[in-house]
Amino acid sequence: MALITLNDGTSIPQFGFGTWQIPDEQAHPRVVEALEAGYRHIDTAQMYGNESGVGRGIAESGIARDELYVTTKLNNNNHAPDRVIASIDDSLDRLGLDFVDLFLIHWPLPGIDIDYLDTWNAMIEVRGSGKAKSIGVSNFNADHLERITSRPGSVVPAVNQIEVHPYFAQNELRTANAKLGIATEAWSPLAQGQVFDDPKLVDIAGRVGRPVSQVVLAWHLQRGDIVFPKASSPARIKENFDAQDVRLDAADIAAIDALDENRRIGPDPATFDWVPTDDV
Repeated sequence: MALITLNDGTSIPQFGFGTWQIPDEQAHPRVVEALEAGYRHIDTAQMYGNESGVGRGIAESGIARDELYVTTKLNNNNHAPDRVIASIDDSLDRLGLDFVDLFLIHWPLPGIDIDYLDTWNAMIEVRGSGKAKSIGVSNFNADHLERITSRPGSVVPAVNQIEVHPYFAQNELRTANAKLGIATEAWSPLAQGQVFDDPKLVDIAGRVGRPVSQVVLAWHLQRGDIVFPKASSPARIKENFDAQDVRLDAADIAAIDALDENRRIGPDPATFDWVPTDDV
């Protein structure tokens, strides 16, 4: 499995298993199946409500901790600096781990009354405590990144996890990430299933002799992004994993690039300000 070296000197597997929208009770068997299939990178979040299930799956796998890469993310109601510190302890308790490999601010929430700069300072404290080996952000636009990185002595995020798929290629933001030395992670890499019936992708898949899912995931990998598709069955888990063996030629890459419509599926980070009322 290919590794990406982050700006803090740590390495992250380029291909992983996503757990968004997998309920806690289902996360346990899905994580076990993913680890049995060969995945070593698991992505979860406080907001997903499945850290306990993910942790049970990790424990049941019996795989040594130093062979696994685990990411979780700060929930939107935990942006206050004291809540950042407390919430990582809560996450570690649910996951059954002593540390996570990567801890991300899930959303910048520029419209709430807590400045994400203060939240980021608390994230730096978490890294200093050893409870997260690396820290980063998710869904941050270029202007959000500029505010964080322009301060003297600021820690540059290791990762920016953003929506990326053939219909929303995010080339400008990916370039901004790269200029700052920030790795791009792609969420919803299959456009929440919208790619499967695209005639152009079906045509490429037919010529390559692989499923559409593998073709699209190979496009992400050849662009250099970190990707972690979700799957809800052992067969689909294995199918996605095998995308790492697919190699697309320049013409296929260009054809997929041409599908970009700048069409976002998820919320716009510039305006998204949803904060849950529970304590997760």
